[in-house]
Amino acid sequence: MNEPTITPDIVAQHNLTADEYERIISILGREPNLTELGVFSVMWSEHCSYKSSRVHLKRLPTRGTRVIVPPGENAGVVDIGDDWCVAFKVESHNHPSFIEPFQGAATGVGGILRDVFTMGARPVAAMNSLRFGPLDHAQHGGRNKSILKGCVEGIGHYGNCFGVPTIGGEVVFDESYSLNPLVNAFALGIVRKDQIFFGKAEGIGNPVLYVGAKTGRDGIHGATMASAEFDDAALEKRPTVQVGDPFLEKLLLEACLEAMRSGAIEGIQDMGAAGLTSSSVEMAARAGNGLEIDLTLVPQRETGMTAYEMMLSESQERMLIVARRGREKEVVEIFSKWELDAVVIGKVVEGDRLKIFHNGVLEADLPVMALTDEAPKYERPMADTRKGDKETGRQGDAEQSASQNLKPNTKNPAESLETLLASPNIASKHWVYEQYDSMVRTNTAVLPGADAAVIRVKETRRAIAMCLDGPGRYVAVNAKEGAKHAVAEAARNVVCVGAEPIAVTNCLNFASPERPEVMRSFSEVIDGMAEACTAFETPVVSGNVSFYNETDGKGILPTPTIGMVGLIHDTRKIITQGFKRPGDLIALIGTTGDDLSVSEFASAVLGVSTDEMISGGRLPAIDLALEKRIHDVILHLADASLISSAHDCSEGGLAVAIAECCFSSLNRDTLGAAIELPASELSNEAALFAETPSRIVISFAPEFAARVAGITADVPFVIIGAVETGIFRISIGGNAIVEAETEKLEAIWRNSLELQLT
Repeated sequence: MNEPTITPDIVAQHNLTADEYERIISILGREPNLTELGVFSVMWSEHCSYKSSRVHLKRLPTRGTRVIVPPGENAGVVDIGDDWCVAFKVESHNHPSFIEPFQGAATGVGGILRDVFTMGARPVAAMNSLRFGPLDHAQHGGRNKSILKGCVEGIGHYGNCFGVPTIGGEVVFDESYSLNPLVNAFALGIVRKDQIFFGKAEGIGNPVLYVGAKTGRDGIHGATMASAEFDDAALEKRPTVQVGDPFLEKLLLEACLEAMRSGAIEGIQDMGAAGLTSSSVEMAARAGNGLEIDLTLVPQRETGMTAYEMMLSESQERMLIVARRGREKEVVEIFSKWELDAVVIGKVVEGDRLKIFHNGVLEADLPVMALTDEAPKYERPMADTRKGDKETGRQGDAEQSASQNLKPNTKNPAESLETLLASPNIASKHWVYEQYDSMVRTNTAVLPGADAAVIRVKETRRAIAMCLDGPGRYVAVNAKEGAKHAVAEAARNVVCVGAEPIAVTNCLNFASPERPEVMRSFSEVIDGMAEACTAFETPVVSGNVSFYNETDGKGILPTPTIGMVGLIHDTRKIITQGFKRPGDLIALIGTTGDDLSVSEFASAVLGVSTDEMISGGRLPAIDLALEKRIHDVILHLADASLISSAHDCSEGGLAVAIAECCFSSLNRDTLGAAIELPASELSNEAALFAETPSRIVISFAPEFAARVAGITADVPFVIIGAVETGIFRISIGGNAIVEAETEKLEAIWRNSLELQLT
């Protein structure tokens, strides 16, 4: 086959700039051939090289007493005691999920599961953070709805068939995600400390094995596609979306874990983005060695595949293994038992070269470090184009106070509560998570729909809590402060189930890094995350950056998804958010401010658009030291078994939080609440629906009141009512503001989203 001449058009088609191409020529001392150009294009893509974000990511705290494996491997690993560790990570599959929602979301789940079991960990839980455009959008509502349904079906299909419980996550709707959904997949696995594996090509002369599914043409240029914005031609990129097989991946998991236990494996790496290219290059780079690979030996499911196609294919369910010399036959036999291909395709060599052969011809000869650590690194221009909330956390001088600006007294508070409970961002997401098997393997201790999900660690009393949070609107208004809120809410959510926050993974979803205002926002998000993670002692151990989330030139909200993992030392101390018994006292920890400006109340009740919030909104102030004290108080109360429930007070404010505690009750009788709030300078709407941070609603038996008051002495604490049967009532200053049957409110909350989707 004749090699095509590398023209400027071909370079541009590979998402390389003219300067980057000249740099490639300088590195090689010659022009690359097409295969070499393809390898450079994927390894230097934003998706693989982090060329726009690396200078900022280094500011995140990544070390701590529990950290075993920091960022840089397939997943982060932290110690949970007794020689047990958890490996976890969150990654994006946004672009593929727009083009082909079912397969895009499904293969996102498959990829993150492989990242976890590549570390030697058995996956025990999956979650997802999903963002879509409004389902009632005048122009794109139908497409937004079909994307949501396809993504949910794909996630459920892969996780259910693989046999991992999908136990939590979030679903958020906003105009900015129309035709540009965010699908962030999270997985967590458990591993013994002495059984962790790494993606390194160690040992000169060690054989390199290709294992798993056969290679096809699906997924070619997937990494490059994920480093470009969408336009009218995006749907033509369906061939770059991979096709997943969860049943085959289950076999791959078992075969890999068995091979790891055999002692025959030196290193192992998932063939994810950029397939055989990234796995071979990254393994060689981590070990400081070279590799020689013969593509003629690669199992193929299509005929006539070129070296270019095989190196760039992103066919799913494949791994690259470096075996210990002389034990390759043992590895092959293990995979054969599981009816999977396992073939020696190369070896580890001295030096710093990746040499690719095909049909006896040297198709590529490239320096490994030039593809990884020496890839382009940009300090892109940054600019501030915000009109509203600045670093001070205050509005511009021309803006009025939050409540005055919103004219909050335009609707009856009882009607407002019903409107909020029906809004897609607050209404029950049971239509989504009931499509996932959340109980497979029988370790799930707290089911989807809670502040955080909880999985038991078998043979111990420990449990792991996990949640995903990403307040895009907050970050759009004030990037640094919004990022602090994101980390704080995630930590608060795991605390509300009785877990000590121990570590973070993140997925940073942004528009084009070539826009100075996007890079300014990204940089500030890193600073905000760093400050909050330091305050909570939760290092960042893994993550992913997803840029170019734009469609037809319109970017998404800057959306950092925070995956917080927490440790419960004794499963008997797990807390859930539902009220338990009539007569229990209800208390609020934290104080309520006039924080309606950037809220669900402003959006759902008053119709304030996200753009209006961005231009004139004011974020609630957050005190990280107070937040940490509140976490410690809740954990103390949980450890002493003094509280019956705890629930984060966030979207929709206090009234919504208390209502959700009623709805989450497992009591045979429908529980309600009788709440008496003191009169104050706040409007009724602010008292009920403000989204002031660092607030948690708790309930406890009356006989524990004195002990609870003693433990909470160092934080704002007030008893605001009691659990009732059947009636939901809130009074302010002695005046009844909201009164309704709990069943009526719960029906609105439970059925609203499902009615929009069916």
